[in-house]
Amino acid sequence: MAHDDGPGRRVLSGPGGPAADVLAALPGADLTTVQLEVARRRAARLSGPDVLRRHREDRFAAPSPLPFALLRRVEDALIGAAASFELVALSPLAPLGTHSAVAGLAQHRVVPTGRGTEVAADPTAGLALEAAVRRASASVVRLATVQRVVRAQRVPTGLFAHFSLFGAVTAGRDTGNLAFERAALAEHAELVVAACRALGATEASLGVTVLDPRFEGLLDEVGVPVHPFPEREGGRGGYYEGLCFKVYAAFGGSLAEVGDGGFTPWTRKLTGNAKERLMTSGLGVDRLATLV
Repeated sequence: MAHDDGPGRRVLSGPGGPAADVLAALPGADLTTVQLEVARRRAARLSGPDVLRRHREDRFAAPSPLPFALLRRVEDALIGAAASFELVALSPLAPLGTHSAVAGLAQHRVVPTGRGTEVAADPTAGLALEAAVRRASASVVRLATVQRVVRAQRVPTGLFAHFSLFGAVTAGRDTGNLAFERAALAEHAELVVAACRALGATEASLGVTVLDPRFEGLLDEVGVPVHPFPEREGGRGGYYEGLCFKVYAAFGGSLAEVGDGGFTPWTRKLTGNAKERLMTSGLGVDRLATLV
């Protein structure tokens, strides 16, 4: 049979063909068995030089060009600024669907594994999962971490497929009159600005985007520099809700974007409880390292 006839043609026609439908419909354990066997057979065909060549060429496997000591110094400064948050050492893997079903990221931007998991792409998503678990026995949960993450989408030259992010979340319950939101927003705004200043930033500020008119003025009494950012496009459409912000810092030069934050519906989705609230924020460790 020619390769362009019958099943061969359908398989080669693209990832959306019947072969993908059959695999996607398999029970989890059966799909894992198939994926592991395929990986075993492909790995068995590789030699040492093949692996070394891939290490040199694969943007997912090559080490970061940034000095380890510099990255560690940035991490230590960010962690030191999070004294009111409990530090968590997250797994490098998350359950399959964490980033798409919960955080709303496109699944093709995440690296899946053969065991029903995916490589971490955002530490705040992993922290949201842990916060949802802990909310069963705590009124307010504050967690923070530094995690090396991987993003699968193509990036401009000079950027990396893997990088470190500092993330923090505050999870709690709606108490009325935006009281939880006001307090959580203040602590995250102060956290990210203090973290930048701990690294020697000469200036740090937030560009604030109000997504819900009820959140207007929520930062008026917070002691950090803020400015309106109504033209922001990223983060809209369900990723953030209510209010979000960009973090900017300068280290002797002009202001540069170094982080992000805002309210998300993630713990509400995870628990099915409409009263759950979550505030998240993050800073780019590698990004700050290039500026420091």
